[in-house]
Amino acid sequence: MPPPKDVVKIAIQMVGAIPQLIELQQTKPLASVLKDVCDAWSLPNAERYALQYADGRQTYITESNRRDIKNGSILRLTTSPDQEAERLYSGIQSKNVDVKTDSLKKLASLSQDVTFAQEFINLNGLKQIYSIVEEGNDTGEMLAHTLKAFTELMEHDFVSWENLSTVFIKKIVSYVNMNAVDASIQQLSLSILENMVPTNRLLFELVKKEVTLDRLLTHLQTTNAQLQLKAMALLIALLLSATDAERRDMMDYLREKNIRQFIHKNIIHSSEPLGDEMAHYLYVLQSVSLNLCEHRMKTSMDPYSQDQRDLLQSLRQTAFESESEAPAGSFSTERRRSLCAKEFRKLGFMNNSNPAEDFRRAPPGLLALDNMVYFSRNTPNAYSRFVLENSSREDRHECPFARSSIQLTLILCEILHIGEPCSETAQAFYPMFFGQDHFFEELFCICIQLVNKTWKEMRATQEDFDKVMQVVREQITRTLSLKPTSLELFKTRVNALNYSEILKLRQTERLHQEETLAVPVLELREKLKPELLELIRQQRLLHLCEGTLFRKISSRRRQDKLWYCRLSPNHKVLHYGDVEEGVQSPPIESLPEKIPVADMKMLLVGKECPHTKEKSSGKQNKDVLELAFSIVHDVEEYCLNFIAPTRYEFCLWTDGLNVLLGKEMTSERTQTDLDVLLSMELKLRLLDLENISIPDKPPPIPKPPSNLNFCYDFSHAEQ
Repeated sequence: MPPPKDVVKIAIQMVGAIPQLIELQQTKPLASVLKDVCDAWSLPNAERYALQYADGRQTYITESNRRDIKNGSILRLTTSPDQEAERLYSGIQSKNVDVKTDSLKKLASLSQDVTFAQEFINLNGLKQIYSIVEEGNDTGEMLAHTLKAFTELMEHDFVSWENLSTVFIKKIVSYVNMNAVDASIQQLSLSILENMVPTNRLLFELVKKEVTLDRLLTHLQTTNAQLQLKAMALLIALLLSATDAERRDMMDYLREKNIRQFIHKNIIHSSEPLGDEMAHYLYVLQSVSLNLCEHRMKTSMDPYSQDQRDLLQSLRQTAFESESEAPAGSFSTERRRSLCAKEFRKLGFMNNSNPAEDFRRAPPGLLALDNMVYFSRNTPNAYSRFVLENSSREDRHECPFARSSIQLTLILCEILHIGEPCSETAQAFYPMFFGQDHFFEELFCICIQLVNKTWKEMRATQEDFDKVMQVVREQITRTLSLKPTSLELFKTRVNALNYSEILKLRQTERLHQEETLAVPVLELREKLKPELLELIRQQRLLHLCEGTLFRKISSRRRQDKLWYCRLSPNHKVLHYGDVEEGVQSPPIESLPEKIPVADMKMLLVGKECPHTKEKSSGKQNKDVLELAFSIVHDVEEYCLNFIAPTRYEFCLWTDGLNVLLGKEMTSERTQTDLDVLLSMELKLRLLDLENISIPDKPPPIPKPPSNLNFCYDFSHAEQ
């Protein structure tokens, strides 16, 4: 007979004593349980002791987390957190260097536990840590333990970062700016500053002033990958906390220092694989840089602005320079106005008498004008060829440069998500972005020439404008999905994907769709589905058995600590536990925590998850909600919370957990995989029917013959 839900069988260890095997009643007060355990070992003063897990993070057991204890758990009787906090509080004040160092090392380890951290902070322990940093001159092991302990204590959010003194902050900054200091101290210092920057405007200004961009670039150029990562993290935190003007200045300075070229050569194309966190920071850097275009994109043209009018006139003058060489006095004002209107019409403006009106729509606003001017000034030959070539065509067949440029700029803004906030988890950046200065403008120059090429291939007229731009959008998105490493490669591939290739791709997709919609084929699909769904279920469970590395996300920083979760080979237990950075696939025995599949009650996703409700602030990013899921086990209030590294992992894990719960797989990935498998299977089955039309109804069965005596007698033939 299984034990009641409020009773768990556990072992309790103590150094120098025989372990106790007890049945822990969850309804019994923890103080009473501790007294019984201490009495069994004849220990007085039970209030001086506490229970903690013997393995893993060795968390203290409290009334709030005792329900997490599972059958078979091994606990250890140890000093209570308040007693341990007092002992370490005294130890870190010791005059003996060895005692002080050992106490700080122990403090750094125990501070990960929220119960201990609360007790230590209540003793005003942080003040003592401040004084060790502010007054000490040590830059060795003792300081590393001190900074580690400080970081862990601050992670629990009991104390605001705004309470830090200027002296303390400047001391941390000095470790970042020092040359002769251990890399681990610089990593911890950069991490502390990264956490500090987003919390307060004054802290941002102080860090920005004290830690120069040059210093951060020096750390970025080191060979130590972790130091490089922390420097990038602080740089991103500064960029995200800056005002638009400050961000623009910072990006301009970084451009002068050739940061893109360095990232392209030494980080993206490094011999070491790019980690998830660095990939995210590169995505944010790309997003921040592209979003500098947002202001111009959302600003309409002011017809009374002389600077903007000069830019507009420069387009006309560059294109029709020879025609405009006549002296100013040779034409009347009316004739000059008529000539300008004619030239603006040749440039492809909708409103040739007042071309400024074409830039009133925002987006793309003035960004379209900037792109056109950049194209005319940096590739004048291509610009002149585009305009003059279309000027000589029939009116209906000319490709309007201005109208095409305005629409193309809008398409590029949508594809590159300009003006959208940075995702908290995305890692999708374009390697070619870091290999090219003026990326957006150079991309426009390639794509506007693509518009003209596609226009000619389609033999388009003015009525086909929207169709042409739709084809161009498809050409750009299909090429970008291949992740070209340079703009030259992008240019080669996008030009190779001409209109006839797009038509072939569309026709293939359409034929496939028509082929799969025939009634007999649909019936065959339904017949094949159960077998293929079972194949997908097995793949999902196999993926869960291989396991995945997850990151805990805290309220202040994007990513916190790493943990790993995997399913046992017999599909009966989920094993999980914290792991160190760099661990790829830890063995199942090294994961101390476990949840029996039989105890799993429900799967929650998105807004239903408790950890998304806790963080449901205005800053909460929607993509975190799209990656969040939780397993409810035992009693409903106890959940194991996940935030998947990618949408792909989210789909595989939620599908796998639904299979374990005996439910249908509901992710969009299931449908995609099913469609791919069905498509492959159908193609194999219908291989012999190529170019044969499949009727909607089966052919009629012929009537039976009137005489069945049609057996041929071979014996007569032989004679």
